[in-house]
Amino acid sequence: MTNLVRMTGIEKRFPGVHALKNVSFDLNSGEVHALMGENGAGKSTLMKILSGIYPRDGGELLVNGQAVEIDGPRAAQALGIGIIHQELSLMNDLTVAQNIFIGREPRKRFGRLDEVALNARALEIFKSMNLKMNPKTIVGELTIARQQMVEIAKALSYRSRVLIMDEPTAALNDAEIAELFTIIRRLKADGVGIIYISHKMDELKQIADRVTVMRDGSYVGTVDAAQTPVSKIISMMVGRELTSEAIVIPDLSDAETVLDIRGLNRGREIRDVSFSVKKGEILGFAGLMGAGRTEVARAIFGADPRDSGEIRVHGKPRSISKPSDAVKAGIGYLSEDRKHFGLATGMDVRTNVALASLDRFSSRFGVLNDDAMRKTAQDYIAKLEIRTPSDRQEVRLLSGGNQQKVVIAKWLYRDCDILIFDEPTRGIDVGAKSEIYKLLKALANEGRAIIVISSELPEIMRLSHRIAVMCEGRLTGILPGGEATTQEDIMHLATLRAPSMQPEGYQQ
Repeated sequence: MTNLVRMTGIEKRFPGVHALKNVSFDLNSGEVHALMGENGAGKSTLMKILSGIYPRDGGELLVNGQAVEIDGPRAAQALGIGIIHQELSLMNDLTVAQNIFIGREPRKRFGRLDEVALNARALEIFKSMNLKMNPKTIVGELTIARQQMVEIAKALSYRSRVLIMDEPTAALNDAEIAELFTIIRRLKADGVGIIYISHKMDELKQIADRVTVMRDGSYVGTVDAAQTPVSKIISMMVGRELTSEAIVIPDLSDAETVLDIRGLNRGREIRDVSFSVKKGEILGFAGLMGAGRTEVARAIFGADPRDSGEIRVHGKPRSISKPSDAVKAGIGYLSEDRKHFGLATGMDVRTNVALASLDRFSSRFGVLNDDAMRKTAQDYIAKLEIRTPSDRQEVRLLSGGNQQKVVIAKWLYRDCDILIFDEPTRGIDVGAKSEIYKLLKALANEGRAIIVISSELPEIMRLSHRIAVMCEGRLTGILPGGEATTQEDIMHLATLRAPSMQPEGYQQ
C-alpha cells in the first residue's frame, strides 16, 4: 500500500477566522478514507487546499512522497488529484463525452472537433470503471446518479490517483448508492485512493476503511471504520454524546384537523392522494425517489398546478393556485433546495427572515422599517439559536443547519400554523440534525401541524407521529409512528403499486 497524500500541520487563516489549526491527514492507495465533521469543521477548506483552490498558510504537503506546492486546480490535476463537488458542475446541453473532455477535446486538421476519437476515449474510461454508458447521450437527460458517474469519469480522465468525493450520495436513492459504491470498490481495486466526505453515518461501515474526524478547524483523530462504533465517531465530531430520545406519540384523537387533503391529482405524478394532519402532529412522508412526495407538497403549496382535489384548512375549503394563496392560508413550505427556493443567499439574515412578510414592514409609501426588521431578526436568532455573528451576516456564509433555521424563522414570523419540511436535514451534519429534530418537536408541541418529507427512514421513524408512504404517485398506506413500525413495514408500502388501505383516521 503506497502513501499517496500526507498533510501535516496544515494552517489556514481568513480575515478574522482561524479556519485550520495544525491539521493532519493522509491517504493510501486502494483505500477509502472518510473525512467527517460538523458543518464548519474545516473539511472543505482542507480539501480546497489539497485540490489547489486555496493556498495553505503553514504545514507540509506531500504527494507520492514528494513535497509539493499546489498553486491552482490545474496543478492538482497534474499531480493526479481530482475533486467531485457536492453540486455537480456539468453542462446539461453537451454530451457525456464533451463534458468529460471539455477544453481538452481531440482535434482534426484545421481545429475541427474529432467526435469519433472523443467518444472512443470516453468509452475507454467507462470500460475501466465497468460502466455501461453511451458517450453521445446529452447529460441533461441523465439521472443525478448517472451524472455523478460522469463526474467520476471526468476526474479519471486526468489520470487521477486521488479522488475527493464531497457528499456524493446526497441526492441518490438506495439503488443508485449501491451502483456508486460498486464503482468506488472497483476504483479501490485499481489502487485509487478516495477521500470520502459524508454526513451519512450508515455509509461508513459500508464503504470506508478509515475515518478522520475534524472539529472547529482542528484534527480530532483517525480511527478504523470497521472497529469503531458510530456512536464513538459522532462523539468525536460533536464533542459530546448525542442521546436518541424515545419517540412519544401524543394522543391526538380529540385534536383539531388543521389540514385535510382529498382526492389530490396531478397527471401521473399524484394519483388520488388523501390524508389529514392534526394540530400538534408530525406526519412523515416516506417513499422511494420519484414516489411523488415533493410533488404533493408543491401542489398543496400552489407551486405546481393540480388537476383536481380539495384542500381544507381548519375545516374550510381553500382555493390555492399559487404560493401566495397558501401563505394567506397559513401554510409554509421549506423546499428541499433551500438555497434556490428558500433563501436569498446573497442577502443578510435580517432580510431573509422578513422576506415572506415584507408587507408587515412596509409603510404606506413602500418604505421598509429597518429597525423593526432588525428587532424581529434578532428575536428569532435568539429563539432558534441561529449561530451568526449578527443579523447583517450574509446567509450564504452560514452553515447548512443555520441556513435551515433562517428559513424556519421566515415562516414562523409569518404565523404559519401548517409547516411542510421537504428533506429538512439534507446536507446538514449530525449535530445540526439533532437541533433541527428538537426544533420540529417543539413546533409540534406549540400546536403547529407539520409534514416532514425525508428519504432517510431512521429520520422519518424518529420524528413522526404517523408515517404516510407513497409509491408511484399513490398513497399506499399510513403507519403509526414509534416502535410499532419497522423499516421493513415502510419499504413494503414504498414498493407497493396499489393502495393497501384507506388512509382514514389517526391510526391504520
